[in-house]
Amino acid sequence: MTKIKEIISNMLKVKSADVFLETAEKSELKKTLGIFDLITLGIGAVVGTGIFTVVGIAAVGSNPTSGAGPALIISMLIVAVSCVFSALCYSEFASMMPVAGSVYTYTYATMGEFMAWIVGWILMLEYAIGNITVASAWTGYLFQFLKGFEHILPHWLVNPPIWLINDYKTISNMCLRDGLDIHTQIPYLFDKIPFAINLPAIFIIFLLTALLVKGVRESTRLASIMVGLNLFVITSFILVGAFYVKPENWTPFAPNGMGGIFMGAFLIFFAYIGFDAISTAAEETKNPQRDLPIGILGTLVICTVLYVCVALVLTGMMKYNTIDFQAPIAYAMRFVGQNKIAGMISAGALAGLTSVLLVYQLGTTRILYAMSRDGFLPKILQTVHKKHKTPHIITWVSGIIVAFGALFLDINMSAELCNYGAFTSFIIVCVAVIILRHTDPNRKRPFKVPFSPWFPLLGIVSCGGLMVYYTYKSLENAVKDNALLSSTPVLFLYWFVIGVIFYFMYCYGNQRKNNN
Repeated sequence: MTKIKEIISNMLKVKSADVFLETAEKSELKKTLGIFDLITLGIGAVVGTGIFTVVGIAAVGSNPTSGAGPALIISMLIVAVSCVFSALCYSEFASMMPVAGSVYTYTYATMGEFMAWIVGWILMLEYAIGNITVASAWTGYLFQFLKGFEHILPHWLVNPPIWLINDYKTISNMCLRDGLDIHTQIPYLFDKIPFAINLPAIFIIFLLTALLVKGVRESTRLASIMVGLNLFVITSFILVGAFYVKPENWTPFAPNGMGGIFMGAFLIFFAYIGFDAISTAAEETKNPQRDLPIGILGTLVICTVLYVCVALVLTGMMKYNTIDFQAPIAYAMRFVGQNKIAGMISAGALAGLTSVLLVYQLGTTRILYAMSRDGFLPKILQTVHKKHKTPHIITWVSGIIVAFGALFLDINMSAELCNYGAFTSFIIVCVAVIILRHTDPNRKRPFKVPFSPWFPLLGIVSCGGLMVYYTYKSLENAVKDNALLSSTPVLFLYWFVIGVIFYFMYCYGNQRKNNN
């Protein structure tokens, strides 16, 4: 009994915020980021896959979900409101504890060692799996863009074999849809092992990993160029598309009722993930107490306005059930005969997805860096490059992991898993704010969540409600299809259990050694 009490006591051991701040002051990471850089990183992370791909799925719906139709703008506002509460909580912590690690660090300072590890483990799922989703979408838009130069570029470059630009599961679904025999579409090693590799996705992951090793400032410069092009393209779509809007396309407004609106909200939630990544760069921000809250909230406001405008124009240009899944915005422009703008949108999509990849990869490495520094992962992973002042080893390790994952996970499954990770982290940060207000009420808070604890509680209820609703519907459909063990909620549970096992097999003992 004494041993059990000791284990539980160690699992609940909290690391003081002052200890984190002292560690951050000794950090070798270079402080180079200002307000503009942070908002650029935020928009770069948020405006990408969601607005160019997921917006179509959320409007039309895909099995087992029902789409929101023109009521997608309601879905977006529901998600935006849910995110505002979490964003305020992120802002309070980021200004009070400008330390790498984001919600993982905040959890360690409020809920203890075990919960910190679990949250860090889930954050790895959110960012790393999210990166796989974006990398897969990047490949799709790359070849849409190249098809515009079909008369100039060689045929093998514009139309490569499908097994070089897709993962096995995606190819399997394509063959099933088109009535093809998969054995004739891809090669087999030793006549038994199917071989498929998303080569462009792996290439862009390694290219951006190399850029992040060189320095966060250089990465931000590239992101600012990409974001500028991205915003220009989206603005062009809104302004040009507005002339083709037909109000009759907005009826019926909510074809699947509130169920469709809530399912659309869960799907479109993926489009909002990324503003929290700003907090992972806290140790590299010049004036974090002032700049981080502005960066987080500014990103959320700008992206919400853009999203609502795009949804209004898109659902007004064509009937919601004819919107394309893979490239809805570019397809809408082709639908009204604006082929040149459609090509420009494909280029903008590539830029947007590249910036998302960059920021997600940055978030992954900074969280792993913080976890390594706290003893949850091997110390070698926290090594900082002598010249570039970046955690180069963990950057390459995370890049390799994401590239490896891109071989097996398809875009839909990875997007849903990423959503589960994001919902969990958003709920946890709201809980952490409430806890720290009670355990450390006198700590200086440059930014405070207004109307606490009501705003954090609303964040917990709104994010938790969407998560529970989708889980119920997903499990219900999985049971009907006899696919319960491979459903997204069950896969998320697998990830959680693996994290618990890893904690007791490695992290717990390693932490005791470090404490001694």
